[in-house]
Amino acid sequence: MRALLRMSWPGRGERGRLALSVTLAAGATGASIALLATSGYLISRAAQRPLMISLMVTIVAVRAFGISRAVLRYGERLASHDLALRRLARLRSHFYERLAPLVPGGVGGRSRGDLMARFVGDVDTLQDSYLRVIIPTLVAVVVIFGASVAAWLMLPAAGAILVCALALGATLSPWASARIAATAGRRQAPVRARLTGQLVEAIDGSAELAVTGRAPEHVCRLIATDTRLASLGRSDARAGALATGLGALVSAAGLLAVLVVGISAVHSGALPSVLLGALAFLFLAAGEAVVPLPAAARRLRSCVAAATRLEEITDQEPAVVDPPSPRRPLGGGTLALDGVSMRYGEESHLVLDRADLELVPGEHVALVGPSGIGKTTLAELLVRFLDPTEGRVTLDGIDVRELAQDDLRREVLLCGQDAHLFNTTVRENLLIADRDATPEQLWSVLGDVELDEWAERLPEQLDTLVGEEGALLSGGQRQRLALARALLSESRFLILDEPTVHLDAPLAARVMKAIQERTRGRSLLVITHASEHLDGFDRAGRLHAGRLETEPVPAGSR
Repeated sequence: MRALLRMSWPGRGERGRLALSVTLAAGATGASIALLATSGYLISRAAQRPLMISLMVTIVAVRAFGISRAVLRYGERLASHDLALRRLARLRSHFYERLAPLVPGGVGGRSRGDLMARFVGDVDTLQDSYLRVIIPTLVAVVVIFGASVAAWLMLPAAGAILVCALALGATLSPWASARIAATAGRRQAPVRARLTGQLVEAIDGSAELAVTGRAPEHVCRLIATDTRLASLGRSDARAGALATGLGALVSAAGLLAVLVVGISAVHSGALPSVLLGALAFLFLAAGEAVVPLPAAARRLRSCVAAATRLEEITDQEPAVVDPPSPRRPLGGGTLALDGVSMRYGEESHLVLDRADLELVPGEHVALVGPSGIGKTTLAELLVRFLDPTEGRVTLDGIDVRELAQDDLRREVLLCGQDAHLFNTTVRENLLIADRDATPEQLWSVLGDVELDEWAERLPEQLDTLVGEEGALLSGGQRQRLALARALLSESRFLILDEPTVHLDAPLAARVMKAIQERTRGRSLLVITHASEHLDGFDRAGRLHAGRLETEPVPAGSR
């Protein structure tokens, strides 16, 4: 509940919209109550066959309440959904702002499907905290109070019965509904997240699953998870049905009690007979205010579960944080590792052991070695995705922990093996590196990675969509498009992690040569396991048992 309250607490601009939504909703419900009560009085009075002129005020009131109910309800829908959608945008922004700094250092081993379920499903669930929980509850309180006062003015005993019956219906039925649905509501969110994760895995890995013959097994897992989720949904539906029946029972008992005391009051002369129908209709109409509360109780459980799952992410501390008063890069200096040691966890072995490396402006360095020896870890330290266990990383002689991360990554750019392509056009994916790049620059950088002829054959050339994560491209094309984007940037230091891993040897050699030409005058660090592509590099480094050693590349190879 604390997590839900923190995420549902209205901001400065939302408090006014919340008050407006509650006022309009209470006004619409009050107009409905007044419409029915006045109609009951009108029917009773008309049965006495008075002069028509004596009924005109009541007839006009019925029309006014009928029109105002529709207008107020329309206004309430606009105000409440505007509030919910604004809050949804605020929640998404807040979740993304908290999630983005966690990604470089990992998000607790959670899968993309699980994160997507939280970012989409759980945030969508939380918008119901206003629409389905807070607003209906506040409206019910206002309506119960107002209707009880109106009934008490007609007949004090009826007012007491009305407030007791409505209060009982507003507490007993939601309590029973929440109790019955507790287990289902608590388990539904993680099961839905698991189903979403499995679906994402099935879609992303459909080709691999088909090739390895594992597709039927994965389908069986999906069916089992979906069956579990459907079972929980049926439990929730049964809870709603039972709560609805309980609420109807309380309402019927309350109406019977109102009629008993009302008829007795009519016989004793304490209540005019024409008000008996108005009193009964008033009770029935006021009961509509508590009808949404059982559903509100069930939605409250779902909102609590969603808020808890979101808080598991938003409360995590990122692996790296900006300093309170960051310094600015000076420009023109070096990027260096100074006695850097790195391990993942206290019990793990050293990935890097007192490593030293200095990238001088304009120098091209290759870091060679097999997979799994710490080359990517070294690259992530240079862009401060991680902080070293010992030693320091410096830019222009300043410890990178004293710089803002955005400032550092404008100067030092890492293009990884799994660089992300967005589900947009070739042009937009390239312009991420430089929004001011001209078409000539885009075609030039595509030529450097030998994608220009391919792009010319595309249906809309640079404006052709690449698909989600570049799904419409081959592995080599995806890698080279990400590489072209990196080359288009103006970063002083460029770090390329396995830039030619998906390419055949002749193409890899040509692309590597073009990279060196394009980055002439800029510092370049290329991480590769292929030692045959070292032509043109100034130095080559090798990692062994966490130790880094560099040596000049022989002149004949340069």
